[in-house]
Amino acid sequence: MRNLLAIFAVLVFTTNIHAQTNTLGKNDPEAKKVLDAVSAKFKTYKTLKGNFSLEVKDAAGKVQGKKNGTVSMKGMKYRVSITGQEIFCDGKNVWTYDKAANEVQIAQFDNSSASITPQKLFTNFYDKDFLYKLNEEKKVGGKTIQEVELTPTDKSKPFFKVLLSVDKATKMITNTQIFEKSGNRYSYAMSNVVTNSNITDDTFVFDAKKYPGVEVVDLR
Repeated sequence: MRNLLAIFAVLVFTTNIHAQTNTLGKNDPEAKKVLDAVSAKFKTYKTLKGNFSLEVKDAAGKVQGKKNGTVSMKGMKYRVSITGQEIFCDGKNVWTYDKAANEVQIAQFDNSSASITPQKLFTNFYDKDFLYKLNEEKKVGGKTIQEVELTPTDKSKPFFKVLLSVDKATKMITNTQIFEKSGNRYSYAMSNVVTNSNITDDTFVFDAKKYPGVEVVDLR
């Protein structure tokens, strides 16, 4: 299974993003209302934390890999923990810790359009690079889910369709499915989301004292 950064690259669609001229068709204004509501709601949260699952299936529907993790966000800061790997970002630096190697790489934080952050999954990444339409609502576990289908305007991308499931009541993305041309399907689901809790800033800083013998590779 791909490493965590590569997975987030797929999830937030940030590989080689360039502004595209929309000549393939018209966007659905109802879908834009849903997406704008998700972005606006997310921006009202001072903090957010929750659990997530990542699953990859091949063209035959066979599960190729599945991992569970946690994510915490505060402004531009974030921390992602998943089996064997942790990523810390304090808005200035990014620490990527590999448990098996007991190694941490430090890089300077980059908030450009080509960077990878969990926050971008919840904000208006869709404005320039996708066509979108609103599919029929459905009930899932007692919740009303609005499904938005996105198609990349850049046909050279490795995926051809993305489905976002949005909780109509909370305006939160609960599930994201990415359909690759290879037949692989990536599924990212959020659960147990808590907003506006007290998360201290040191949560987002890697403390080498807590990782005895860690090798530090400074790439700044």
